[in-house]
Amino acid sequence: MITSFIFLYCSFTALFISFLLIGHTPPRLVNGSHMCSGRLEILHDQTWMSVCDAVFDQQDAEVVCRELDCGAPVQVLGAAAFDKGDTQMWTQEIQCRGNESQIHLCPTSLSHEYNCSHDSNVGLVCAEIINVRLVNGNSPCSGTVEILHRGQWGTVCDVGWDLADAAVVCRELDCGEPVDALGRAHFGQGSGPIWMSVLTCLGTESTLKNCGSAGWNKPVCTHNHDAGVICSAGCSQRLVGSGGDCAGRLEVFHSGSWGTVCDDSWDIKDAHVVCRQLQCGVALSNQQVPAWFGPGSGPIWLDEVECEGNETSLWSCSSSGWGKHDCNHKEDVGVVCSGKQ
Repeated sequence: MITSFIFLYCSFTALFISFLLIGHTPPRLVNGSHMCSGRLEILHDQTWMSVCDAVFDQQDAEVVCRELDCGAPVQVLGAAAFDKGDTQMWTQEIQCRGNESQIHLCPTSLSHEYNCSHDSNVGLVCAEIINVRLVNGNSPCSGTVEILHRGQWGTVCDVGWDLADAAVVCRELDCGEPVDALGRAHFGQGSGPIWMSVLTCLGTESTLKNCGSAGWNKPVCTHNHDAGVICSAGCSQRLVGSGGDCAGRLEVFHSGSWGTVCDDSWDIKDAHVVCRQLQCGVALSNQQVPAWFGPGSGPIWLDEVECEGNETSLWSCSSSGWGKHDCNHKEDVGVVCSGKQ
């Protein structure tokens, strides 16, 4: 009877300890091509540790990818596929069933410990499920950038935020091309975590999580520096003052207001782009001073617009920038297109 009690007590103690070993800090994937791939590291006793590939299997991978909000595991890679690293090694067998929400809820086997070197570091490639949205803008294609991570929406810090980063967001949302990369909480301050900071996108990535950054939940700013984006699909343009849709004074919608375009540097190539974007055929004429279709009101949004003529939208052309001009409304440009196609 005493022997049985000791056995039960020791078994319970071992199991209890095994649940506590990994702790409550989420694991991380390092040195991968994006935040959902890389060498697996877990935090134990305030020390990040690599995991031996002999103690880790597909069911364990299911839990890690789920906890990181990275979808399902695509590959479990051994033999230091993501480099050897220089951390300590976790060598006790992890015994997840695969349905746990967090890796620290999985028991480990104290009786199955392996002698591993960094040549045996395990790595993971997860399916990369992270959602992105734009909020508080004038359309689904403009607003504050928010990312869904670990089941919670959070923002992006504007430190280093530029058009290359914005291009990735617009592409991911199927919103066309970036018109503006905005900071200082242009669309209002968000709430919750600031998930990403110091993004270094090249602009060619298919998703933000493939860009370099400071890492998840490592903000270097507060919500008054939330990043925002305006994509071309979130911008509108129109021709007014002629009674038809394909001729008139050019107006563009930006930051909640309709405004005009100054005729400085404006030519027929710019007009061709406008007609193409409005599905109004080709440009027949390029009406300039003195505001052929009448002067507009409100902001003068664009000046010194220079297109090659083959762009799919006006937002792909160079200009002085939004709201930067040396014009008055007598210089509002007009366009006459051939008609609806």
